[in-house]
Amino acid sequence: MARSSYHHGNLRQALVEATVRLIEENGPQGFTLAEAARLAGVSAAAPYRHFTGRDELLEDVARQGFEEFADRLEAAYDDGRPRALTAFLRMGQEYLNFAADRRGYYIAMFESGISIAGNAGLSLASERARGVLVRAAGGLFDKLPEGRRPPPGMVADHIWALSHGVVELFSRGKPGSRSPISPADMLESGALIYLRGLGVITD
Repeated sequence: MARSSYHHGNLRQALVEATVRLIEENGPQGFTLAEAARLAGVSAAAPYRHFTGRDELLEDVARQGFEEFADRLEAAYDDGRPRALTAFLRMGQEYLNFAADRRGYYIAMFESGISIAGNAGLSLASERARGVLVRAAGGLFDKLPEGRRPPPGMVADHIWALSHGVVELFSRGKPGSRSPISPADMLESGALIYLRGLGVITD
């Protein structure tokens, strides 16, 4: 089997990239640490220089995924420009883009069964991504009276759950197989209905 990026001398990253490929091919539980090592072009013992086992390697894939995810959400939000609602909806599209472009990372982040709370670096990266959504949600309510502003964390979690549901149910497989509505349109319309119910949209 061809060697991966290990010839660059970064064993840790080579193992991460090999694991992403294996996840995409076989799912988050469908590979062993030895298979990741073989795909990276190193001995079966080599991964133990950096990882105590397979779960720790999966956690590092997820951590890197969350870091890139947060970067992409921040870039999409663009400090709420040109207006808060437009920026918020743009983040939803970027959520779908990330799930499609970085499928192996996305699966490791959300479908591998790893414990985010048990890994400090992973927990920090995950909270950073959520923090972008919370900040964006808070920006939607600036014009509402203080007593009518819903908790930004609650709104962020609801939109996150909606986004994940669209990815799982409508973004995989043959386009149009579950719904004639595109995943992007489904997410945007769902978010708008939800935000209208909260009083963010009044026209």
